[in-house]
Amino acid sequence: MLDLVIRGGTIATASDVFTADIGIRNGRIVQIGEALPPGAEEIDATGRYVLPGGIDSHVHLSQPSGEGIVMADDFESGTRSALFGGNTTVLPFCLPARGQPLREALTAYHALAEGECYTDFSFHLILPEINAAILGQDLPALVADGYTSFKVFMTYEGLRLNDAEIIRTLDVARRTGAIVMVHCENEDAIRYLIGRAEEAGEIAPRFHALTRPIVVEREATHRALSLAEVVDTRIVIVHVSNGPAIDEIRAARARGVNVFGETCPQYLMLTAADLDGMDWEGAKFVCSPPPRDAASQEACWRGLETGVFDLFSSDHCPFRYDDPAGKLHPGSRRGFRHIPNGIPGVETRLPILFSEGVMKGRIDLPRFVALTATNHAEVYGLERKGRIAVGMDADIAIWDPEERRAIRHADLHDGADYSPYEGLEIWGWPTTVVLGGRTMIEDGALVGQKGAGRYRSRSSIQAPLERGLRTAL
Repeated sequence: MLDLVIRGGTIATASDVFTADIGIRNGRIVQIGEALPPGAEEIDATGRYVLPGGIDSHVHLSQPSGEGIVMADDFESGTRSALFGGNTTVLPFCLPARGQPLREALTAYHALAEGECYTDFSFHLILPEINAAILGQDLPALVADGYTSFKVFMTYEGLRLNDAEIIRTLDVARRTGAIVMVHCENEDAIRYLIGRAEEAGEIAPRFHALTRPIVVEREATHRALSLAEVVDTRIVIVHVSNGPAIDEIRAARARGVNVFGETCPQYLMLTAADLDGMDWEGAKFVCSPPPRDAASQEACWRGLETGVFDLFSSDHCPFRYDDPAGKLHPGSRRGFRHIPNGIPGVETRLPILFSEGVMKGRIDLPRFVALTATNHAEVYGLERKGRIAVGMDADIAIWDPEERRAIRHADLHDGADYSPYEGLEIWGWPTTVVLGGRTMIEDGALVGQKGAGRYRSRSSIQAPLERGLRTAL
């Protein structure tokens, strides 16, 4: 007998939409067809969309954030929030302390996550420094053990690598089949602009956006792509916010660079004007790169529609606002550069794109599936994730396309105390979520247990992503 049968739903993959039943046994999809035999558990999905569980490949949980500052989400609250948003896998970042062995840092992060997660999880590794031992021994060994993605920064003192260090890291990725994610902003230009602003007494949150203008992201994007072109290796340009940076990705791809582009909800829904709130409330929207303007929002939508972007992630990096350990920690009033960078969004990522994209006709269901699940699995080597097909993990989100609600943080499940999208009207919401064949959310209520989520090792992949463009336009 089948363990679970999902009957009569409209199934979407990254290439097709059809109606069928799904049969699940031992955590895997074993049958897709009509009139499947009975299951020990059955879900009637008639009139609903049956989609692969979302994969959010850019989240920050339990991450050290500075003296006296505490990230709002640990693995328990962060993955619970992700689950309610239709996600079944998240990829948080492991940030080692300077001088800390990479494997020691990963062991510590595993300890934080073990037994706490409502979704499956894997780790990206942030590289705040490199040396001969890291490049020659540690990283190749970790890739062989399934840690196949590294993140490097071109901004933030104490985190950024210089061009020579980045190119050496890219070379390790080329040789091992790993992939490098790059945060592209020119730190030297930013420091100059911050210094000029502070000399003029311009320290309010809105000046965060003004001191990180489009040009510093565009220039760093061009430089990162040029380094990847020299090395001839895969690269992900993360959280892209504007048209000029998108143009750099498009041009590099035309030259043959194997580049993947990512954007996030904040670059579709927010603008720099949101940082100009009364008193210090603009701090709620401080993230890097910052939100831009209406023209940049439109450019990001076009990137999603036309295939420049492969990935739509949340960059969930939550801090409480009204909290001395969060956005309003004692030092934050000294100026915008002391405000913790990041905003919450793991639970609202999928509903925002579904409502604003699918339901408003900007993208179709297959493109939604590709941007939120299938491409994440393919880019980052999650071999049994991101697709509804026989043999795949039974990670499934069932969506009610008629569900209408306004985003209110009081209804969300993260550890923050606000949502940057408060009051946004949403059309369509995931109401039932299945992880590995187990029902975790049923009709909007949590029925699964903490600890159901498991760590997933990943494979190294060197083949380019198959980019089939399907849009509603």
